[in-house]
Amino acid sequence: QNLPQNHLEDLAEARALVRGGDYDALQMLYEDVPDTLSQLIRTAFVPRTGAKFIVSDFSAIEARVIAWLAGENWRTEVFKKGGDIYCASASQMFKVPVEKHGVNGHLRQKGKIAELALGYGGSVGALKAMGALDMGLTAEELPPLVDAWRQSNPNIVKLWWDVDRAAMEAVRNKHTNTTHGITFSCQSGMLFITLPSGRRLAYVKPRIGENKFGGQCITYEGVGGTKKWERLDSYGPKFVENIVQATSRDILCYAMRTLRNCSIVMHIHDELVIEADPCMSLQAVCDQMSRTPPWAKGLLLR
Repeated sequence: QNLPQNHLEDLAEARALVRGGDYDALQMLYEDVPDTLSQLIRTAFVPRTGAKFIVSDFSAIEARVIAWLAGENWRTEVFKKGGDIYCASASQMFKVPVEKHGVNGHLRQKGKIAELALGYGGSVGALKAMGALDMGLTAEELPPLVDAWRQSNPNIVKLWWDVDRAAMEAVRNKHTNTTHGITFSCQSGMLFITLPSGRRLAYVKPRIGENKFGGQCITYEGVGGTKKWERLDSYGPKFVENIVQATSRDILCYAMRTLRNCSIVMHIHDELVIEADPCMSLQAVCDQMSRTPPWAKGLLLR
């Protein structure tokens, strides 16, 4: 899913020129050689003789996990019915029916950008960074969009600040406490967040500091944006992002274990690539990946 798409009609010819080292012909036939080479990357992945690749991924895994952790039940109902989360989010925000290519379909785009940008405490800046203005939204529309999303997802907003309080309590008073099935504790100079799976996230040398707005936050040591070891800050929504993404990773690992007798040749984010016999079906792989781990009761994966 992260590789360039193929658009050339004669990939085989381009590949033959590259393999033969005929770069002059390649330059003569193709206007943009770097683009041509990038399109050939996918052709380098070839299953063994008599086998095929099966590619399967999770659908909206982070949206599912955060809804499950927060108990945002209307979202869970959308997933249970196989609905479109972007349409459902827009409908919840604007209190009108929204159907893709149908009634109020123009609102789906607002639902989509809100879903992508606002789940981890993002505000107007996050919407802009996600390309809201390029999608045709105006600057004046953005603050009401943030408010509408948060009002439609009160349990997710509550999760942010429950996590913030639990982490603060663990660091400030060294108390072990649990919220939403997640445990926070301080031991040996580390803040540990124990996930529903039992795996722990570790934050080095945590302490209470001050954020850029003058409020309190948790700071810890880690690798920053400059790739240097430095003191970083975090707060509830950011911890929730760590928790949701780490839990999503644990679900992928559980799926890999259920498919351990298959030949998994790679995994990318929420996606598995299996080298399979011709008789194996995509549906069989999808069925295995949709099995919920024992520690995630109530979480819908399909």
